[in-house]
Amino acid sequence: MPEDAPPGTLGEADPAQPGAGEVTASVVVAAPVERVFAAFVSWERQGEWIPLTRVRLVEGDGGPGSVIEAVTGLGPAAVRDEIRVERVDAPYEVRVVHTGPVLRGPGVMRCTPLRGDRTHMVWHEWFQLPAGLAGQVLRPLLWPGSKVSFTLALRRFARLVETGVLP
Repeated sequence: MPEDAPPGTLGEADPAQPGAGEVTASVVVAAPVERVFAAFVSWERQGEWIPLTRVRLVEGDGGPGSVIEAVTGLGPAAVRDEIRVERVDAPYEVRVVHTGPVLRGPGVMRCTPLRGDRTHMVWHEWFQLPAGLAGQVLRPLLWPGSKVSFTLALRRFARLVETGVLP
């Protein structure tokens, strides 16, 4: 595939370019913004709130330039996600790029402080999807599942932060 492949295609397309598989989920967490942000960037603990996922820090300290591996699935049916941390603006925003062979594209998590020590958290991803027939078939199947999965994961995340389990 040419280097100038359009977003939404896999191959040699720049993983930092947004793809057509856009997913957004949000939650209000009854905790201060600093605590919510710290819990989210506790990378290796994300498996506690993202179902069927194991996460480990492969390189770096969790800040910009760090590489994280997330493996989601059961047994041999698993997807390996490689994530590069691009920018950290604590306690408000973290930007990442998924650079793996299957999951590619940028993502951002934003925390906005609210009155009463609450935080509005938004998780947004722009996954590149395969071109051609594979992409046409996968797009409608992945989007609703991703939206539901992200929302359920964030609700679990909120409960764990609010009860003091995270960070």
